[in-house]
Parts: sequence; structure tokens; C-alpha cells
Amino acid sequence: MTSESGRVEAIHVAPEAGAEMQSKDAAEAVAGKGLRGDRYFDAAGSWSGNKGRPLPEADRALTLFEAEALEIIERDEGIDLEPADHRRNVTTRGIAVDHLLDERFRIGEAVCEGTEICEPCAYLESLTEEGVLSALVHRGGLNVRIVESGTIAVGDEIEVL
Repeated sequence: MTSESGRVEAIHVAPEAGAEMQSKDAAEAVAGKGLRGDRYFDAAGSWSGNKGRPLPEADRALTLFEAEALEIIERDEGIDLEPADHRRNVTTRGIAVDHLLDERFRIGEAVCEGTEICEPCAYLESLTEEGVLSALVHRGGLNVRIVESGTIAVGDEIEVL
């Protein structure tokens, strides 16, 4: 893999705001909507309706998070989180997701575009443990617009177009 490619390590969805994240082997990514079965697909997430956020919902239809960030905060902060704990949809490996900001890229069959760096929030810390918020500053992932629908599966390549 080059610096412009990586892989999908895990996929998670939650059917509604606050619900436990569910692991999936694959998910249907729908342009302008999100992952079928996820809370944001049905506008039922904590941030649905924009709730003071200027970014349109379609521009945060999917969220990415680096597996390496979990390893860094465990090593540096002693905080041990599982991939579902960060509450992002797709956990990646081998690609710096912040470098995908304003880029078009393919994940499996879906074509996406990075729209906004996704900083952690106090809500995430309330669901995990004290210190998560500060540990994940500038490591919180990426909001993504799905441009072309397609299936995303664990093991799929992520490739900059």
C-alpha cells in the first residue's frame, strides 16, 4: 500500500442516537444519505438536523477513523478503546484520513469525498472515559460525502482517485 491507499479494518453502524454500535462485515453506502442501517441514514443521529453545525448532512453521511489513532492513545494516554467506541462508521488502516480532506477517493465500490475534519466531542467522552476528548483532538476522524453509491466491506481498499 502507498501513502495514498489504505484498507477498511472495521465497519460500524448504530440504528439510532446513543444506540450501541453494531459491527458489520459490509454495508451499503448510499450517495447523499450514508450507510444503510445507520442512525444518520435515517436522520436519527445526535447531530441530525444540523443542530448548530454548518456542514450539510450529506457532507457528513459517512465518518472515517484511523485504527492507528486507537493504538496511539493507548500507548500515550493509557486509554484502551475498541473500534466501535469511537462511534465513527469506518475504521481504516494504512491511510491518514485527514489527508483525504477535499479529495475524491474510492472505498470498495463507493466513491467519496472528504468534507471536514471530525473533532471529538464531549458526548463521545461521556460514553467512554475521561480523557478521551483531549486524547483524540486532531485524531477524531473525517466527515465524508458519498458521491457514488456502492458496497463497502471489511478488507476493501481505500484509494485516492
